[in-house]
Parts: sequence; structure tokens; C-alpha cells
Amino acid sequence: MSDPLTAPPSEAASAAPSVASDPSDRSSPAGSGPGCPDAAGSGPGCPAPPPPELFGWEFASDPYPAYAWLREHAPVRWTELPSGVEAWLVTRYEDARQALADQRLSKNPQHHGERGAHGKGKVGIPGERKANLMTHLLNIDPPDHTRLRRLVSRAFTPRRVAEFEPRVRELTDQLIDGFQGRGEADLIHEFAFPLPIYAICDLLGVPPEDQDDFRDWAGMMLRHGSAPRGGVGRAVKKMRGYLGELIHRKRLSLEREPADDLISGLIRASDHGEHLTENEAAAMAFILLFAGFETTVNLIGNGTYALLRHPGQRATFERAVRADDTAWLDTAVEELLRYDGPVEVATWRFATEPLTLGGQRVAAGEPVLVVLAAADRDPAKFAAPEVLDLTRAENQHLGYGHGIHYCLGAPLARLEARTALTALLRRLPDLRLGTDPDELRWRGGLIMRGLRTLPVEFSPNADDAPSTA
Repeated sequence: MSDPLTAPPSEAASAAPSVASDPSDRSSPAGSGPGCPDAAGSGPGCPAPPPPELFGWEFASDPYPAYAWLREHAPVRWTELPSGVEAWLVTRYEDARQALADQRLSKNPQHHGERGAHGKGKVGIPGERKANLMTHLLNIDPPDHTRLRRLVSRAFTPRRVAEFEPRVRELTDQLIDGFQGRGEADLIHEFAFPLPIYAICDLLGVPPEDQDDFRDWAGMMLRHGSAPRGGVGRAVKKMRGYLGELIHRKRLSLEREPADDLISGLIRASDHGEHLTENEAAAMAFILLFAGFETTVNLIGNGTYALLRHPGQRATFERAVRADDTAWLDTAVEELLRYDGPVEVATWRFATEPLTLGGQRVAAGEPVLVVLAAADRDPAKFAAPEVLDLTRAENQHLGYGHGIHYCLGAPLARLEARTALTALLRRLPDLRLGTDPDELRWRGGLIMRGLRTLPVEFSPNADDAPSTA
């Protein structure tokens, strides 16, 4: 079967699997029964409308109607993915929150009932097993998860993130300087992508002369389905080799040149009895880069696109920028995270024992995927969830997860997004889309949600141009 994430649009419709893998014994769609009073198929006793198709180009552009169907008719649904792996999709907020915190759902792929799926690249990050990068926070459970998270969390305290803010502002302004004079740019490749790459490289302690290599490797990983065959795995292998060399160099130089970066901190922890292996240190640095940069790329890209598509909300955002109302801007970033967040589906979980989730029996070894994008538009939790409301006060979204696996780098991502969006609308006040929205394409992939490109136009050297809002 051709993969609908990489097939041409004409093939994607036929290649995309139906949401239902075996509806007769895996689900109980609501609304089925005799005596439907409405010829249109609605009303009490009517059968549920046919399930939507998932994972094609149309779905990638706007998955929210399909997620609405799932929430209403099959909130926990056994589904075949484009890779051929089957998993439970969880789409209602309460079920999602329960699953994210349930420690019977392991992050360790060894609990997957389909043996070998991880090694074949069907589950997890392509190439991570071959590159000996398995021992990171997305693949382990307590007590190892607790130990490693404690070590790394020191780099993401509120104080450390606040200290990093001037550097984020500096990077942001440098990137805008690079295209401001042209009057046009691709905000993904020229702004949203390089900003978090350079920021996380600084945090990790990657020397400036090596950061462009990291940018190339990260770019290959970001391309996912559109990358050359095996390209992601090769990029992961190169990154692993470099991280091993960097850890070795830093270990040798720490005594004569103390450093305060994250990799140096991991080395010091290992040398002081924290039992951190070289593989663990490399895997932790790798996942902070991999998870930290793509989520922020998508948050900045999706957030900018949402503001450009909602002029009233943009005007309110710009007023807050002029007033330097940081607290309001933080609230706005939370709504952008909820409305069209950077992580569509939480990373893989596997049942370690039989359990019940949303009324469905999940067998030991079965994968569970929590659809954050669906949960964050659940009308049972959020008032008018399809509306972008930057003043939304009650906003306990799941955009960065929940429970012990809550995103460690979320404070830094929020800072980068607020800084980036503020600088864009302050320095390019007449910023506008450079193409028809229907021409934009979203990257295919299971976990992340983000635009491939975001062409924009503005007045060259536009700091003082009038706003279009």
C-alpha cells in the first residue's frame, strides 16, 4: 500500500486508510440503530455518518473535522496508520488527560506487542536505535526517567530561561535583519526554523562554528516524508557521531575551562556519581535538540499563520506589543498552542497490562496515541473551541502534554514564540501572506503539525510601515 503521507494527492485519497480498522469488534460508534427519522441521516436512532479518511493531504491541511467526528462517534478508536502499525487513537480531552498520566501506559517501545516495529522505523524516531540513542526521555519510564529528567531540568528553570531571553531577542533580530530589506521571505526556512536551532545549540554548548552542521541535520529530520530515502536515519547517525565527539572534548576541557552549558552539566553530573552513561548523555542532548527545535518551529509558524488569518485577533496582539504587556502576550501564546498547536499527537505509549480507556478495553502490548490537537478542541472542555480567542482565560490545554512526561522545554519554547511573534509584528507591521492560503502545504507526519513553507510579504525595511490590521 502506498503511503498517503508521501504519495501524490491523487494517490493519497485512495491510499489513506479509513479510521476504522475493524469496527465490528473494536468500537461502538454512537447513534447507530433503527428508526432514523431524518433522511439526511441525523437525529436519534440514526446510524453514525461514515468515518472520515485520515492521513491524506486534505486531512493534513485541516484535520479538525475528522477529529470532531472521532470525538463524537469513536473517541477511543483502533486505527491502522500509514506505516501499517495499528494503534488506539484517543481524542476526547478527559480520556486524553487520563492516558497521558496513566503509568500503565509505558513510553518504552519494548512493551509494544508488534515486535520489531521500532527497529523498522515504524515507531519512534527513524534511526535512533541504530545510532544508540534510545535512552532519552521519550523512550523511558521511572525510575530512569525520574533520574534523567532531574538532571536536565536544571537547564529549564524559570531563572535559567529568563537569563536566556536576551540571547533569544538577539537571534530574532539578526534573522529579521537578514530578510527585512527584501520585502518578502519564507518565514519557516528563514525565521521559525533557524531561531530554535541556534538557541538550543547555544543552550547545549555547541560551538558556533559547528552550528550550521546541526542546522543541516535538523533540516533533514524536519522534512520527514519528503526527505530522501534513509535521509533522516543518516542525519541522526551523523548527529550521534558529532555528539559523542563533543562530549569527549568537553570532558577533557572542563577542568581547565569550566562551562555552564547543558552538555557540560550532564558531564559534571556523571562525574559526581549520578551514573549517567555516555550513551545517556548523547541521547539526552539529541532529544532536546530533536524535540526542542521542531515544536518551536511549528509554534512560531502556526502561530504566525493564525494571526495573519485572524485580523481582529492580530490587531489585539499588536496593541499588546505596543503596550509591552508581557502577561497578555503570554496568555495569547497559550491560546495559539491550544488552537493549532505544534504537536498534533503525543509520542507513543504502550499498555503494560490490560486497561480500560474511554470505555474500550486496551490489551497489554497495544499502542496508544493521544491526539492532543483533538483534545484541545473538545467542546466538553473549551467554550467555542473552534474560535481563536487570544483573551481565553480558562485554558488548561494539553499542547505540551500532561503528567510526568510534560514537555521539559516548554518554558523555552514559550519564550521563543512570544519573542519571535512580538518582533515580527513590531518590525514588520504590514506583514501579510505572500500566497493564497489554499496553496500552503502542511508537512506529512504523525506526531508534529507544521507548515512546509510560509511565504510572506511586507514593506522593505518596514519598521515604520503602517499596520494592515
